[in-house]
Amino acid sequence: MSKSPTKRRPQTLANLLDAALEVFAERSFYGASIEDICDRAGYTRGAFYSNFSSKEELFLALFDRHNQQVLDELEEVVTRAEHAADPAEVVAKWTSGRDAAERRWYLVSAEFSLFAARNPDTAARLAQHAAQVRARIVRLLEVLFERRGARSQVDLDLVARLAVAIREGGILQSPAEPEELPAGELERRFLPLILRVIAAEHQGKPK
Repeated sequence: MSKSPTKRRPQTLANLLDAALEVFAERSFYGASIEDICDRAGYTRGAFYSNFSSKEELFLALFDRHNQQVLDELEEVVTRAEHAADPAEVVAKWTSGRDAAERRWYLVSAEFSLFAARNPDTAARLAQHAAQVRARIVRLLEVLFERRGARSQVDLDLVARLAVAIREGGILQSPAEPEELPAGELERRFLPLILRVIAAEHQGKPK
């Protein structure tokens, strides 16, 4: 007995997202067409438009899926690191070890960010999705500070932005200069240092 359209939809959506990531990586967000994505996924344009209204909306769904997967994994790492001598170092080591898997995604993501920078409506939508990601990062930072007995008076949303900037900057620079900047080097060196400095600065302050 064949599955109903409703039951098939999650698989169709997943296949479209998988195909989109492949095509965006190969042809860029600009160069990829809806037809290219449909052909790669094995669907018609009708299947595409039953799930997305545009290529931009598809990318934002891909953005959400990617970050949900990464943050779920990061949350597990933070939980395991709670009893480590230096939880920030444990998290930074995990982060720096994801470069091979993440590089393709960040190249695709960077291209979309440039597209959004030239399109204010798209930029506003991307900012909303990015804010949701940072909110989860802030919650995880709060856990790390609590583990050290500190409560940061620094805006943790800005700290989250800085962590993302270090992460993405390293991924984009490392392929061009792999010997001078090995994969994950910026995260390993600076993320633990930044978190330790912030925590140490505020541990001794009166509450």
